[in-house]
Amino acid sequence: MLGILNGQDRYAHIGALRGDGVAKEVLGMNKIIGDDSLRRALAAIAPAPKAAHNEQERAAQQAQALKAEQWMQAQLRHSIANATQTGWILDCDTTVKVLYGHQEGAVVSYNPQKPGRPSHIIHTYWIGNLRLVLDAQLQAGNQHSPSYGQCGLKALLESLPADQRPKLVRGHSAYGSQGEMLQLEELQQPYLFKLRQTAGVKQLIKRQWRPQNWSEMGQGWTGCEDQLRLSGWSTKRRVVVMRRQRKTDLVLEQKSKTQKDQIDLLFIDENEPVKSWEYAVLVSNADYDLVQIGQLYRDRADCENGFDEIKNQWGWGGYSTQDIERCALSARAVALVYNWWSWYVRLANPKSRLEAKTSRPKLLDAVGKLTSHARVNKIVLVMTHEAGHHIKAMIANIHAGVAHIRSAAPQLTGHQRWFALARYIADKILAFVPNTKLPEAVATG
Repeated sequence: MLGILNGQDRYAHIGALRGDGVAKEVLGMNKIIGDDSLRRALAAIAPAPKAAHNEQERAAQQAQALKAEQWMQAQLRHSIANATQTGWILDCDTTVKVLYGHQEGAVVSYNPQKPGRPSHIIHTYWIGNLRLVLDAQLQAGNQHSPSYGQCGLKALLESLPADQRPKLVRGHSAYGSQGEMLQLEELQQPYLFKLRQTAGVKQLIKRQWRPQNWSEMGQGWTGCEDQLRLSGWSTKRRVVVMRRQRKTDLVLEQKSKTQKDQIDLLFIDENEPVKSWEYAVLVSNADYDLVQIGQLYRDRADCENGFDEIKNQWGWGGYSTQDIERCALSARAVALVYNWWSWYVRLANPKSRLEAKTSRPKLLDAVGKLTSHARVNKIVLVMTHEAGHHIKAMIANIHAGVAHIRSAAPQLTGHQRWFALARYIADKILAFVPNTKLPEAVATG
């Protein structure tokens, strides 16, 4: 946990912490172990069943690995605290963890950044805009389809009380398939997905070309809605057709297969040949109006910023071992520390997010000296960062929040104080959210 918090993403880098005597004393640790001891400890928590010598030992190790998975899922659920008590949105997406060794599950498959390189896939479920991770399921590199995360998503939703379930589940075009939508409909869960540019979708756009009942959807987009049943769908579903005028005068632009972007769907205006339009089609069972639907899907892009932060500034790109069990354990551990740090930074600066690249040097880089006198330990910190006044203001906010919870509810236990503190932070965040016409579901952003 200390290595993850310190920004290290390799087991071999853990040795840099062994010279930190202050952190060891503050946390009540006798010593900081080395990277080899850490790997062995994680192997005891989440053993690899393939290393078993007989079926009985294999069954015991599988049960232990499942216990470790459930333990980390419970810790992630605890780390989000009261964030699900205010209307929120569940963002579903996957990210690629590039591998360079001989790891279990390292398969050459979908890898837009480094084609041909083996990888793992992490199916991630976020609390939209707050960027808190509900769960992170690490799987083999060829299991990037959302169908491999269906069981995890269903279990996650069913584990939430009815009044704490998300107001909306969002995802990109890979989630706009019969299996994912039918599962959510059985749970009576609203969703909003993008549709692939199939032949049926193109026919829908051509059918909507003549009508003039296009409504404004913000940022240059106009839209209209219709009912559509594609081949393979069990029923008709509500679809929203969005279009935006292209600045270019090209009628149809086909991109090379080597490019990672999806082919643009462009149509020419028969009345004004110099105009061409870009289209996007969304499918939803929610009852939000067109303006809200357009803004809600545009907000989904924020989870890409979370992926960029947690992969490049935390440890999702590293902590790799030959067995996949420890890789999955470390992925959830990184997500857990990421959630803790997100709450900590939002308490320090509730007005806006601060990414780890800038917030960690501000709040962690200091020279500390531990002194003991009359059985009282005291840490003296000397800041070397040039933004000293800003750092002191953020630390003052943290101290004020903790002091408020302690004084307002001294009878609460430590477990209860954590939930009260998270509620306090959420209220501070909501105080800076401007009043908009968006649904309540996006209020926590």
